[in-house]
Amino acid sequence: KKMTIRFDNQVAIVTGAGNGLGRSHALALASRGAKVVVNDFGGARDGSGGSTLAADAVVQLIKQNGGEAIANAANVANYSDVETLVKQAVDTWGRIDILINNAGILRDKTFAKMDLVDFKTVMDVHLTGSVNCTKAVWDIMREQQYGRIVMTTSSSGLYGNFGQSNYGAAKMAVVGFMNTLVLEGKKYNIHINALAPGVHK
Repeated sequence: KKMTIRFDNQVAIVTGAGNGLGRSHALALASRGAKVVVNDFGGARDGSGGSTLAADAVVQLIKQNGGEAIANAANVANYSDVETLVKQAVDTWGRIDILINNAGILRDKTFAKMDLVDFKTVMDVHLTGSVNCTKAVWDIMREQQYGRIVMTTSSSGLYGNFGQSNYGAAKMAVVGFMNTLVLEGKKYNIHINALAPGVHK
């Protein structure tokens, strides 16, 4: 008998879910029964701009396929935005079971040419964004004695990638963050893992 993984009655938050990997996560979770908060700041790849258009399109697709979803345009680097995002999920569906920390931006330059502001901004979205979202759901998951969290790391962090000192640093930092949360979450049935997508060359 084929085993089917289902997430019926579970609530998932996916950050950076308007495009790419986050969009795939959101659609896959919804297709398996999860109610999904599709978060996307709606900015360009460098983090500029901001609108709900990308998130709205994913929500529409989920609804057309018979699923439940809501859009959210929080900037994960801003904790008060994240608190509003979590409140929206809880107000709508009463719980949060899954968090996929996927939001990210790129500001690639060699370290010699990189402004520190571009270093810090990338750290803010990838690392602080993951910290903010995890902090905002942590007590909820502890109280309900259940949680599943996914961090998005990268081969750029594990092996380095030319022109990505900021991104590589942020992507290794989330691994260290995860490793400690694994220890602290265990007794509350909160499991944390990381995905490490890489570019085929």
